[in-house]
Amino acid sequence: MHYSFWRRLRGFVLAVTVACPIAFAANTAVLPFSNRTPVRAAANSSSLDWIGEAIAETIRDAIDSRGGVSIAREDIDQAFRQLGLRPLVPITQASVLKLGEALDADQLVYGSYEFVPDNTAVSRAPLATPANAYPANRGALKISAHVFVHGKSEQSRQFEESGSIDDLATLEAHAAWRTLTLALPNLAPQEAEHRSLSLSPRLDAQESYIRGMLAKDPATRQQLFQQAARLDPRFGHPSWQLGQISYEHAQYRQSIEWLRKVPPQHVRYRDATFLLGLALFQTNDFLGAEAAFQKLAEVIPLGEVFNNLGAAQSRLNLPKAVVSFQKALESDPNDPAYHFNLGYALWRKGDFAAAAERFRSAVERDPDDQVATLLLGYSLKKQGIASAPTLPQTQQRLKLNFDERAYKQLKALLQTSRP
Repeated sequence: MHYSFWRRLRGFVLAVTVACPIAFAANTAVLPFSNRTPVRAAANSSSLDWIGEAIAETIRDAIDSRGGVSIAREDIDQAFRQLGLRPLVPITQASVLKLGEALDADQLVYGSYEFVPDNTAVSRAPLATPANAYPANRGALKISAHVFVHGKSEQSRQFEESGSIDDLATLEAHAAWRTLTLALPNLAPQEAEHRSLSLSPRLDAQESYIRGMLAKDPATRQQLFQQAARLDPRFGHPSWQLGQISYEHAQYRQSIEWLRKVPPQHVRYRDATFLLGLALFQTNDFLGAEAAFQKLAEVIPLGEVFNNLGAAQSRLNLPKAVVSFQKALESDPNDPAYHFNLGYALWRKGDFAAAAERFRSAVERDPDDQVATLLLGYSLKKQGIASAPTLPQTQQRLKLNFDERAYKQLKALLQTSRP
C-alpha cells in the first residue's frame, strides 16, 4: 500500500471500534477503458478516448461513495508508466496481472468500448464540447467490462452495456452499478437506489472535465475545469479540482469559493471539507476552520483532522485545543508534530511539566527541531510566553494530507477480524 498501513493501525483501533461497522472493502483498481473504435467508424476515433477515462472515473466514484476503496487514478497512471504500458489501449491478461501486483490490488476492473455510428441518421449539430469530439451522425456505444479477482479460480467476470452515445451518463451509471454487484456485492445498493443517488452531469461538462484530467498543460487543465463548472454548476468534480489548484497557488479565498460549491453528496466532499478548513485557516478565519474540521472529525476521526482542529481552537484561545491535540497524538504516537502541538498548547497554559514531556518526545523523534528544543528549555525553566519574547506566538503545525482511504482500509480490516 502507498501509506504506512501498520504504523497507523494501532492508533486507529479505538476510533474505529466506536464507529459503525462496514462490510469488507477490497482494494480495487479501475483501469481506463480502451477505445476499440475502428478508424473508419469516426473521422477521428482517438477524439473519443476521453470516454474510456470517464467510464473508469464513474466506476471509481461509485465504489468510493459506497464505502469501498478504489486505488487513486494517479497511482494507476504511475503503474502504467513503470510497466511501460499505454492507458486507453487494449490490454492483455498478462498486463492486468502485472498491474494488479504493482498496485497491490485485490481486484481490477477494466474493459473497452466501441462507437458504432448510425450512418442513416439525420446529421445534427454536435454538442458544444471543447474539442467537438462527436461525429456529426450519432450512433451507439458498446461497453465491455471485466472484473478480475486476484488469486481466485473464477478470475474474471464480464458484462456488457450498449446504448446511444447521447445516453453515455446513463450507460456509465448502470455499468458502475453492475460493477458494484460483482466486485463489492455486500456494498452494492438496489439498482433503483443507485439510480436515484446518481447525479449525472451534462455530457459536455463531463467531457470538459475528463479532458482537463488528461491535459498535460496546467493552464489548459484549469481552463477545461472552469468550462466544465460553467457548463454544469451542479457538477462537483471540477469545483473540487479548481479548489485544489487555487490552494496550491496560495489563492486561498478563491479556493474557498470553489470548495464551498462541492455538494455534501459528492464523493470528494470530505476531502473538500478538509482542504476548506486549511484554506479558511490560511485566511485567519479560525472560527470557519474550526467548524470545518469539527464537522469532519465527527465522521472521520483521523489524527490529521484532530490536529488541525486543535490548531484552529488554539488560535481562538479555546482550552479544548488540548483535548483535540491529545486525540491526534493517540492516533499516531510516533508523529513529532502531534507531540509538538500538544506541548505548545500545554506550555501556553502554563503546564510546564507536561509540556516538557511532550517537547522532549518531539525532539527524540526529530533531533533537528530547533523550536521544540528551545521550548523544551523554556518548559524546564518554567518560562512562559511573557518571558520568551523572541518566540513567535503562532507555532501550531498543520497537517496538509487527508488520508480517508487509509481510514477506510483500517476500518474494513478491523471489521473482518471481529468474531
